[in-house]
Amino acid sequence: MRGLTYYLVDVFAQERYAGNQLAVVTGAFFLPDERMQAIANEMHFSETTFIPSSEKRNGGFDVRIFTPSIEVPFAGHPTLGTAYVIKHFVQEDDGGDTVVLNLKAGQIPVRFERHGAEEVLWMKQLPPTFGRAFAVEELANVLQLNTADFDDAFPIQLVSTGLPFIIVLLKTLDAVKRAKVNLDQLLKLQVEAGVLVFCRETVERGNDLHVRVFVPLFGTVEDPATGSGNGCLAGYLSRYRYFGADKIDAKVEQGYEIRRPSLLLLKAENAGSKIEVGGKVFLVAEGKLV
Repeated sequence: MRGLTYYLVDVFAQERYAGNQLAVVTGAFFLPDERMQAIANEMHFSETTFIPSSEKRNGGFDVRIFTPSIEVPFAGHPTLGTAYVIKHFVQEDDGGDTVVLNLKAGQIPVRFERHGAEEVLWMKQLPPTFGRAFAVEELANVLQLNTADFDDAFPIQLVSTGLPFIIVLLKTLDAVKRAKVNLDQLLKLQVEAGVLVFCRETVERGNDLHVRVFVPLFGTVEDPATGSGNGCLAGYLSRYRYFGADKIDAKVEQGYEIRRPSLLLLKAENAGSKIEVGGKVFLVAEGKLV
């Protein structure tokens, strides 16, 4: 393990020391699963990724994603952050404007857009699957809120684009801020999923939605910026025509309650059959494992 290079990046951030933190370890082809899990727990970010090789396989780069406690098949901000590291520090040729990641959930392309000095990364997600719906009372118990805090104009539903989330619409920003997961009540739902709550009110003018994401079953109480969860949200918004049409082009703020303000860009159309989640990535540190 000595000498392996790692990079720390902030994903879905507008500047350094915001957004969602990610550690990316390169050259990890010889690491056993248990050592990757130990390193991810040591880093203790919501996820740490491992790139076994700088060589492509089937047109993409193999990537493994670990939370502090388990390996997951897909996660949003690790996909964007790892693609950034591959493009700028790993791949040996220019590679064009797209980097493909081979994840356990499947191949995910990440597209790079330049806007002057700014670089925005766009991740195309797998088509969403829509699962069971939940009663307001069930999620009121999970989130420790009143039933009056929920907007029942849209369903509470399990959605997945590779990692499942329960999508919950609340009426006000105050209700979103008061939400707090009761783990025992979440376990009673008998689904291994995160919980994404959102509302139309926002902290920053110009943003469209305010979001919080709770993922205690994946090893993190609250996530500051969740590309996978917001991909599920984009599919949900498109399917139910939340903005009056199935074409979605939205700015989503997240992470304010845990002092990691984040901005995610959502695009979807055709009832969610096409989903992209975008944002910026900032390099924070580079080092060696010893």
